[in-house]
Amino acid sequence: MSFLERIVTRLEERSTTPVVEEVCANGVASVTGGELLAQVSAARKFLRVQGLRPGDRCALFAANSIGWIAIDMAMLAEGIISVPLYSRQEPAELAVMIRDSGASHVCCGEESLREKLRGTMPDLPASSLLAEAFETSVANMDPREPWRLCDDGAITLIYTSGTSGEPKGVMLSAANVNHMLECTAARLNVLMAGSRKPERIFHYLPFSFAASWVLLLSVLSRDSLLLLSTDLNRLPDEIRKASPDYFLNVPALLERMRRRIEEQVSSRGGTAAALFQRARRAAVPEAGATTNFADTAALFICRKFIFCKIRNAIAANLKALICGSAPLSIETQRVFQMIGIPVLQAYGLTETTAICTMDDPHAVECGWVGSAIPRIEMKLGAEDEILVRGPNVFSGYWNRPEETAQALRGGWFHTGDQGEVNAHGNWRIIGRLKDLIILNSGHNIAPAPIEEALLHRLPEAQQVIIVGNNRSYLAALVTGELAGASVSAAIAEVGRGLPHYRQIRSFCILPEPFTIANGLLTANGKLKRDAIIARFYAEIGEIYARKN
Repeated sequence: MSFLERIVTRLEERSTTPVVEEVCANGVASVTGGELLAQVSAARKFLRVQGLRPGDRCALFAANSIGWIAIDMAMLAEGIISVPLYSRQEPAELAVMIRDSGASHVCCGEESLREKLRGTMPDLPASSLLAEAFETSVANMDPREPWRLCDDGAITLIYTSGTSGEPKGVMLSAANVNHMLECTAARLNVLMAGSRKPERIFHYLPFSFAASWVLLLSVLSRDSLLLLSTDLNRLPDEIRKASPDYFLNVPALLERMRRRIEEQVSSRGGTAAALFQRARRAAVPEAGATTNFADTAALFICRKFIFCKIRNAIAANLKALICGSAPLSIETQRVFQMIGIPVLQAYGLTETTAICTMDDPHAVECGWVGSAIPRIEMKLGAEDEILVRGPNVFSGYWNRPEETAQALRGGWFHTGDQGEVNAHGNWRIIGRLKDLIILNSGHNIAPAPIEEALLHRLPEAQQVIIVGNNRSYLAALVTGELAGASVSAAIAEVGRGLPHYRQIRSFCILPEPFTIANGLLTANGKLKRDAIIARFYAEIGEIYARKN
């Protein structure tokens, strides 16, 4: 049975029970399993009316919604290759993806999104609005209509975020997704063993991201209720009201949540703030630090009287937070662990159907991203590059045979990530090969660990990027409203114990943060290093001229 058939079976079993709820401006929209299947049937008929046939590509340009889920399932059932697009991405980048995919139709969530594309793309293919897909009567739709999920070939083209160069369309197959959902189901079963049913899952990340889509399909395959956020400005309230068992995150949100916890405790002052700091020393000790009886006692008191209130303020029934897409600060993971909310990390790329490793809920090692999922192999290649092979690995990039051959050479997918594996089989990501800074002394430096350490000591900073390629030393660009003295102090603290070539010698504070809108972050929040260095070329030149 394919993953799509399993989802349909689950929805039929829950034909009169809500399976998805969407928070709207006018309240909450909810669909039962039967209602969602009816929407899928309507969307299938609509796609046929538009002239779309198996193997055609159809771009889906919309924010998360019940309608997004229905039309995506309809494309799967019709054998149409979906091309999901991020609704907040820049029009010029979207135009590249649409043209590259050869999409013959674009389904837009709303008219404003369609106009956004038309302003940049005069050759926009035939288009429709998402709501139109559900205006079609399904009276003539045979309920026994087969689900045409293609067993071989691509079922979706998900474009990589493109930290450098143009994004590439990753072809994922039904076999890739079938294997991945088996793995996620097994891990979620461990997490939810003995817990309530149906599960409640909150979701705010765009379905156009591979990990987000995989979680969506996993949830639809389970006895669960998916609660969709539609307003990122209301996330804390929505999370609390949703009262989820778990939800998927990017590190940026968890970092903000941790800072909010620390600020709220600090603002209370007095005994509570003092106890929290002592408990933190016991639960999250600094390297080489020793724990005394007073700190251990404070940790016991906090767990009994303070941490439960913090957990309830986030979400009363939360079993775990799941995190991926970028490195998470070990400090943040430890703080959540301290208050009783484990953060389960996963590592993967779009090319590996979103996942290569997942944390075991019963064996989390802070700072590591878990062990390899079943039936896949991982090893280290040259320069500690992570190599992967198995049923989760994509078949190639759309219409890019040379890039495909380069990525899959020797029978292994070359991730471009540098890592290490410990005696327990858990992996840690230490950087990107393309991000390596090579000083003119010949020293190779992975910037990410240094950037993370500096951000940890500069909570008021928004971003940090280390530069220095072909230079004689490292420098830092820091965004945010902060004083030069605090940056200097943090740099000095980070540099203690590091070899001279890994120490930051100078810096510049930038008033402009890096954002998706200004083209300095990818769609899922990663630094576009080449673009940042190009944008601030003059400022970087001044740093080195000043120091010389």
